[in-house]
Amino acid sequence: MDADSTRLQADLRGIIEGDVLCEDVHRQIYASDASIYQLKPAGIVRPRSMNDIASCVQYAREHHLSIHPRGAGSGLAGESLGRGIILDMSRYMRRWYRLDDSLIRVQAGVVLAQLNRELGTHGRLYGPDPQARSVTTMGGVLSLDASGSHWLRYGSARDTVQSIKVVTATGEIAEFSSHHHGSGGIAGRLANEVTGIAKRHAEQLGKLRAGSPHNHGGYRLDLAVTGDQVNLASLLVGAEGTLGIIAEATVSTEPMPTHRGVSLLFFHRLEHAARGALLAAGRGAAACDLMDRRLLEIARETDPRFEQLIPRNAEAMLLVEFQDEQLPELRSRLRDLNDCLCRQEKLAFGSRMTVERRERDFFWLIVRRVIPRLYRLRGDTRPLPIIEDIAIEPAKLPDLMVELQNILKEHQVTATMFAHAGHGHLHIRPFLDLADPGSPQVLRELAESIFEKVLEFGGTISGEHGAGLSRSWFLPRQYGSLWPAMIAVKRAFDPAGLLNPGKVVGLPSQGPDENLRNVTAMIQIGQETEPDEESDADSVAEPIVPRLPVLQSWNDEPIEMATRNCNGCGRCKTLAPSERMCPVYRVLPIEEASPRAKANLLRGVLAGELSVDALATDEVKQITDLCFGCHQCRIECPASVDIPKIVNELRGQYVATNGLSVADYLMTRIESIAPLASRVATVSNWVLKSPRWRWVLERTMGLARGRRITPYAKLSFMRWAAKKRLTRPLQKGGPKVAYFVDYFANWHDPELGQALVEVLRHNRVGVYVPPNQYSSMMPRIAAGDLKGAMHAATHNIRILAEAVRQGYQIVTTEPTAALCLIHEYPNLIDSEDARLVAENTYDSCRYLWDMHLRNELSLDFRPVAASVAYHQPCHVRAIDSGKPAQQLMDLIPGLRVQSMEKGCSGMAGLYGMKRENFRNSVRIGWNLISGMRKADIQAASTECSACKNQIEHGSNRTTLHPIKVMAYAYGRLPALTALG
Repeated sequence: MDADSTRLQADLRGIIEGDVLCEDVHRQIYASDASIYQLKPAGIVRPRSMNDIASCVQYAREHHLSIHPRGAGSGLAGESLGRGIILDMSRYMRRWYRLDDSLIRVQAGVVLAQLNRELGTHGRLYGPDPQARSVTTMGGVLSLDASGSHWLRYGSARDTVQSIKVVTATGEIAEFSSHHHGSGGIAGRLANEVTGIAKRHAEQLGKLRAGSPHNHGGYRLDLAVTGDQVNLASLLVGAEGTLGIIAEATVSTEPMPTHRGVSLLFFHRLEHAARGALLAAGRGAAACDLMDRRLLEIARETDPRFEQLIPRNAEAMLLVEFQDEQLPELRSRLRDLNDCLCRQEKLAFGSRMTVERRERDFFWLIVRRVIPRLYRLRGDTRPLPIIEDIAIEPAKLPDLMVELQNILKEHQVTATMFAHAGHGHLHIRPFLDLADPGSPQVLRELAESIFEKVLEFGGTISGEHGAGLSRSWFLPRQYGSLWPAMIAVKRAFDPAGLLNPGKVVGLPSQGPDENLRNVTAMIQIGQETEPDEESDADSVAEPIVPRLPVLQSWNDEPIEMATRNCNGCGRCKTLAPSERMCPVYRVLPIEEASPRAKANLLRGVLAGELSVDALATDEVKQITDLCFGCHQCRIECPASVDIPKIVNELRGQYVATNGLSVADYLMTRIESIAPLASRVATVSNWVLKSPRWRWVLERTMGLARGRRITPYAKLSFMRWAAKKRLTRPLQKGGPKVAYFVDYFANWHDPELGQALVEVLRHNRVGVYVPPNQYSSMMPRIAAGDLKGAMHAATHNIRILAEAVRQGYQIVTTEPTAALCLIHEYPNLIDSEDARLVAENTYDSCRYLWDMHLRNELSLDFRPVAASVAYHQPCHVRAIDSGKPAQQLMDLIPGLRVQSMEKGCSGMAGLYGMKRENFRNSVRIGWNLISGMRKADIQAASTECSACKNQIEHGSNRTTLHPIKVMAYAYGRLPALTALG
């Protein structure tokens, strides 16, 4: 931190109860959002209360610093970016409560999707549903006047607001609602000024009222002023934090619809779909969304389920939703619409309709997921959210779409089109390369051409996403003679221009091609090399360029491209119970814990915005320690960004400079003492149970005293396998596997390895246990000791690759080991052998389920009259899209298998063993632990040894590997007490 940042942090920490962050790494991760822009702030404040906000504003006013309110950072136009103080409302301002059946009071940091999940238990919902609703906060919803697909039914945020508690530009706290001209206080003073402005521009405001009903750019004086009444709350909605900082609001909710039905309609022409949307809206549709051919292609390519649903010859698709109190009436309305568009008007050539919840939600997935999945497209050109908020009278949309296609052709730019076509709202995303020096000019020229055409059609350039940095520069042209009124409103509320400057009334505003996110590497990337001999003159003339010696293989995807793939959408901050990313963020909802923060950090280093030396700082380590490598972000990220690999690189860089801590060194070398611990298992296990020795282990190794440790086995699996001659290569033919044992099955649960051998032999599969194999060393990778892990990886790859060449397939009972062989080893070692091992590695349950699919699995199970709750580990989800373990247990007669969908266990190997993580580990896994406690079951089941530890520790449920259950059902395992 420089002197200014140090002083700012010290000053603010003296007056703020919440968090104050001014370190370079924190400023870097708050410098961007979901837009294409980047502005590094002076500092970040996470207020705990209204008083914190007021104190921060007063300090900023005294020191001439700007204030930028921020929620999830999911805005597409850079609305929350700035060079002053970022006010992150999402950490602590997360409370809400009901006032009556229809009204609620919400703080700015309440997540919209979470609010609706809780409202749903009361049969209510908050109607506006923006694209980013899974992560967006209510402060963002109100600041942007968000709407979404269901505007036809619920309107926008402005329609829901009753009152707003705001912190003004002077640091005063006020409640804004509807105020009479002439009333007192700060609200009265502002109401008087706004009334005067409205009177002076009455003629122009009258014309604005006659325009598009979806205009969310600028200040809607026409909606806020009615006679002597001034609704200041309405004026603040959509103002993007430029008139006051929204801290709380009273908003209305709606009853949940009784019945909902959806129809998908397919068209040969885009304009036909737009005309069909007019007919659907006229019939009372609650939602009507349009997707063009490119989006449909992406939907088919990224989800095979859509391949059967969407015809390949469709140029466009409409999704239309109706709501009704009566189910027969709902079905009739859907059929009538399909008949109208397909047979009478002959606009659509095909349709699908449903009123079933599961199928309806599946249809909606096409619309909900396709825009985020645009970012799965690889290459230099990316879909940029710059011209994506056009709104126009719906009747003009078909003709406008034709004109815009012509403009795109003139500029030789490809784009996707998505529209809330029923209410004339169009999102266009042109494909451009931000790394290309010529792209900013193309971007500006394209934006000007399209915006001018929109004005020509009487539309607006900002329909629901705000103006932000993307569009504020064009608003003076849109408003013309009314623009002085906008300036007057801004000056009335914020005369010093401290509140989110550069947005709406940007004094001055930036162009759309300024402050773009830097996606080009400005440092040398690669291994250290000896400098060439050169003259003194040459060495003086050549600038010194920082070098980053990368520690992993980035040949498949360059490191700068891997970080660029993260567009900052914030989807990784979801709290949805149906998803798992990110377990740490769910219990610690701070920006540093979000997966995108890690990508932003590394990108900042590559772009030269952070020093390479920053990677060796404790601040970076603290941020990477907020990831435990569950890989759920990688598989659930719309853009499939490999955040775990990025984290491994960041950790590796820190360890390469600073080395491992003593505790981490001992924890990651535990396998070195395992042979001795196993041979004297009685003593070892006594030590692990002794309170005094556990205190010593906590002080020396950081091993949490409260953590249950599985006892050492007296006979390791490898010693047992050697006695059974399994360590000798097989001589006979037929299917055969090489068993990669890993640490837990070898030293703590050899019965698991024995069960696998019995199950495979029962199915006539030969088993070979390669001798001298090491454990996977995932703990070393997780700790950042990449060089230490590489030695073991090289050894294991050599042994296992040779086994594959001899006809073996690699099987392991530890999901983490499978993930290591499939994903982590190729990241460490770029070789044909590493790829060969990865391509031929299977989790044991996947291997057996594939046998069943080929009708090769023996089904002679004996009945097992028991009930089991199955938990799927994160690392199984990371390598397998199915549930082979549960499917295998479902084959056993009499066995009742209950799927326990309660999220991550929170153990995560090394993470959950550490003293500093113990409490959060249990918090992360609490839903699973409590679910196991309550379940009417005899045992739990999971493939993961770490999950087993957490479940047994928290619930006292005996937890069995599915392979053991199968071995017992085959009669190959003498007894399992838990199953009777």
